[in-house]
Amino acid sequence: MLVIENLNYTSPATIIFQRFSVIFTDILFIYAVRECCKCVNGKRAAKDILEKPTFVLAVLLLWNFGLLIVDHIHFQYNGFLFGLMLLSVARLCQKRYLEGAFLFAVLLHFKHIYIYVAPAYGIYLLRSYCFTANNADGSLKWRSFSFLHVTLLGLIVCLVSALSLGPFIVLGQLPQVISRLFPFKRGLCHAYWAPNFWALYNAVDKALTILGPRGFLQCLVLCALSSFMFGWHVHEKAILLAILPLSLLSVQRARDAGIYLILTTTGHFSLFPLLFTLPELPIKILLMLLFTVYSFSSLKSLFR
Repeated sequence: MLVIENLNYTSPATIIFQRFSVIFTDILFIYAVRECCKCVNGKRAAKDILEKPTFVLAVLLLWNFGLLIVDHIHFQYNGFLFGLMLLSVARLCQKRYLEGAFLFAVLLHFKHIYIYVAPAYGIYLLRSYCFTANNADGSLKWRSFSFLHVTLLGLIVCLVSALSLGPFIVLGQLPQVISRLFPFKRGLCHAYWAPNFWALYNAVDKALTILGPRGFLQCLVLCALSSFMFGWHVHEKAILLAILPLSLLSVQRARDAGIYLILTTTGHFSLFPLLFTLPELPIKILLMLLFTVYSFSSLKSLFR
């Protein structure tokens, strides 16, 4: 498997390993979806289980069309990575801040593309964990700033970074790692089908206004969309960074559901060039139609 003779190398053993390893690592994604469903506001009563927000959210995440084709047809391990992200989101919503920070730090060292949403995590942890109290009007009480909490967050980040980058530092390979993490020589655009507009990244002002888990999710989606639209060398699958967190908002408010439907329809369609062979054409069309029809019908019944 490891003897690569050319770029088109393949073997039955390699394919079996890749496919089953993706399926196995999806266990983490399934668990993360379960934890996220616990965070959904379940005040809206529903007679039919198919109309419950938690059920709709579970289907929208587990059967997400974009994630399905990127991982199980195009082949990558995004389900595992998004599992870490969703689990960190769930932990923050559950006010388990240190665990959420640790999971995101690990995620960031698995794949640096998640640095796009790091501002949302940083601002939310600063606002909700490092400041421990509010004034009577809901504004921030500056004197409640906790140096202990900041220190704990710093220790988590440093520990994960040391374990991840330590071997490269010892071997003197850190410059090589950095050059591969930020490949400016590869050009502005990663692929012609990543539908973004390149400009300067700017979402800090909006991030400063977030309050509570809902505000955190809104900021996370904003950061993901900002980086997708204005980033350098954007990967086409980066649109999933916004679509999956937006799923959690779509089952809680009709306005967010409308935004979700527009984003998923256009975002998933932008992934079509990943499957470019003729036999894959009917597969991707059918899968997207099924997911899109379910998304529209289920969210419509949820807010009728």
